Amino acid sequence: MLKNYLTTAWMNLIRNKVHTAINLAGLSVGLTCGLLILLWVQNELVMDVPPVNRERVYAVYDREFFEHVPSGSYNTPGPLAGEVKKELPEVEEAASMEDQNADHTFQVPGKLLKLSGAHASADIFGVLGYPLVRGTVRTALRDPVSMAISEKMAGELFGGVDNAMGKTVRYENRKDLTVTAVFKDPGARYSRKFDYLINWDTYLADHPGVASWDNTGPMTFLLLRADADPAAVGKKLMNFMAKFITENDRYRVESRLQRYDEVYLRSVFTNGMPTGGRIAYVHLFSIVAAFILLMACVNFMNLTTARSVRRAREIGVRKVMGAARLALVGQFIGESFLLTVLAAVVSVALMGMILPLFNYVTQKELVLPFGEAGFWLRLVLLTVVTGFVAGSYPALFLSGFKPVVVLKGRLALGAGAVWFRKGLVVFQFVLSTVLIIATIVVSRQVKYIQRMDLGYDRENLVYIPIEGEMAQKYRLFKEQALKLSGVAAVSHISVAPTSIDNTTTAIDWDGKRPDQQASFAVASVGYDFVPTMKLRLSAGRDFSKDFPRDQYGFIVNEAAAAEFGYADPVGRSITMWGGKGTIIGLVKDFHFTSVHDPMMPLIVYFERNDMNGGQLLVRIKPGQTGVALAGLEGIWRGVNPAFPFTYAFSDERYRQLYQSEEVVGRLADIFAVLAIFISCLGLLGLAMFTAEQRLKEIGIRKVLGAGVWSLFGLLSAGFFELIGIALLIAAPLGWYGMRQWLEGYVYYTNMPWWVFVLAAGLVLVIALVTVSFQAVRATFVNPIKSLRSE
Repeated sequence: MLKNYLTTAWMNLIRNKVHTAINLAGLSVGLTCGLLILLWVQNELVMDVPPVNRERVYAVYDREFFEHVPSGSYNTPGPLAGEVKKELPEVEEAASMEDQNADHTFQVPGKLLKLSGAHASADIFGVLGYPLVRGTVRTALRDPVSMAISEKMAGELFGGVDNAMGKTVRYENRKDLTVTAVFKDPGARYSRKFDYLINWDTYLADHPGVASWDNTGPMTFLLLRADADPAAVGKKLMNFMAKFITENDRYRVESRLQRYDEVYLRSVFTNGMPTGGRIAYVHLFSIVAAFILLMACVNFMNLTTARSVRRAREIGVRKVMGAARLALVGQFIGESFLLTVLAAVVSVALMGMILPLFNYVTQKELVLPFGEAGFWLRLVLLTVVTGFVAGSYPALFLSGFKPVVVLKGRLALGAGAVWFRKGLVVFQFVLSTVLIIATIVVSRQVKYIQRMDLGYDRENLVYIPIEGEMAQKYRLFKEQALKLSGVAAVSHISVAPTSIDNTTTAIDWDGKRPDQQASFAVASVGYDFVPTMKLRLSAGRDFSKDFPRDQYGFIVNEAAAAEFGYADPVGRSITMWGGKGTIIGLVKDFHFTSVHDPMMPLIVYFERNDMNGGQLLVRIKPGQTGVALAGLEGIWRGVNPAFPFTYAFSDERYRQLYQSEEVVGRLADIFAVLAIFISCLGLLGLAMFTAEQRLKEIGIRKVLGAGVWSLFGLLSAGFFELIGIALLIAAPLGWYGMRQWLEGYVYYTNMPWWVFVLAAGLVLVIALVTVSFQAVRATFVNPIKSLRSE
């Protein structure tokens, strides 16, 4: 029996090559889309999951209340980890770590490398569980001069892991560090990738302000004891900061816990709580992939029922010969499964070809896990479900034909079957239109972010990391750089202007209420900061050598002036970290973090001491980038020869803040194209069905003198009615969904009426081309052939 089913199914596939090819294309694309998204979702869900103690590892975030308004951040005070471990017995390990990786230079005899990594306290390996290949959790990073390096770094510096332990590495040409551990290279399952980790004491020596409870910056991670109750620890931690900072009715801080394996997916704060983030994209694209696969199944249904007239007599004869309906259902389900298995084979081959492109679009390192049984199990499950869903309706529909009716040639389809298929087409085009609307809106938002006025000119602005001898030879470098014809201005800043995230509450000012507390972003700069950044001064001036007291002065933004309550802040005094100074300049607000965040008060102070890292800021004249960079590299080699010349453009750094949005935009583009492609296959299926049903009518009309255009209108009018209904449904759905997405930004573009008109126009044009193909083909059929057909 099974052999007979398979033979019949195969013969039907071969006999109807066009239908088979269309079905195979739709199912292959749907399965490929589903499998790719499945791989992507799997990777997202396991990202940053600790290899051990998953349920016991937590990140700490601070929920700050200013004037009873909450805000949330993973930036915590530097001393928090040590105090929590000391005060809370439920905490087994606690670690501090830099919030962002930094590039530093390392040297051993004969080799000089610039690598990316971070500073972390001694418990970091015990908390996060990064696997060590040499050394132990207890000895790694325990000494002030210790460092742990990756297998990659060990190979590049020492030729291998075995040669690395105990070796001395020169750090930034100013400090010798000892390799005390080697860890596995963080792979595709880690969002925080680093080549090295350096003992926390080195970071504190370079950034003494981090040791203050009034400043925030690093992240804090905890490993709870196996018998600890996370809820009870959370209650103890909530008011933990009260003993170290001044709180009142207008300002307080709650320290809270979040499972570390949730941070990657849920790191966007709402009302001071991490409620969303990439998890929204996981849910969204999982649904979209399911819909696209369902659309492919709908195509199979439509194309199979379109052939029902031709197979009606076959079914009638089989029933007369004694075939039961269940047997016929089995036959048609078998045909669906056979085609789905072929589509699965094609989809695996397609995945192998397009996975590198998919990785490029999504910034992932996905591979086809052929060696994992789970992958094949999921593929089989997806194939079975797809085959059953695609074949169920045609099987029930076709097996229900009455032999007396079909053998007499009086087959008539019920209204319910017709409306069901039309409803499926409407569903397909609703989804396609919504995806096109999403594609246009996401593209507009990304362009809006990239082009919006940040309050400074990010074009032709270059960042050069301060390292090696540059801190001592900065004045010489600046003097020589300004002599270059392509250089307009030079300054420096303690942190890149696109990511000023160090904050402090240790600020006092005249008129400050005893219960008033506020958080300010802070950065140190050098002379010519304002013209180099091309900031707009509202009042006052930049730091100047002509005014020696400027070294004790401040430049603030408008948000800071509003916090102080100063209508005219220039000349007024403020005190930061116990040092009193005068506000010499007021700049208009400019964006120094992501535009997801509201504008924050900023205080810029003059760097009086030796610079500990940071960035040189070089403003290049338009059209002279190549000449200027060549000249800067020559000067760099002269004053800082032990370190390679590296640089980054401000606009590129700014774009990196919105990589997720760019990935979403690219995926939306891809899914929109796939959805339209599959929808058009479905529309083609319905057009073929309609043409087949009205073949004799078309022949009679042609004999009576009907022209091509009138026949075309006859066959296509119903389709555009369906598409019109789909557009009416899709427009409000697309508007609502994209409005919710846009409101995740503080600054966002609008959705003008032409977005929906453009989406509708694209759908109509594509549908017109699809319908035209089959309609024109049907109108050119010889009427004699049509009238003779049975």
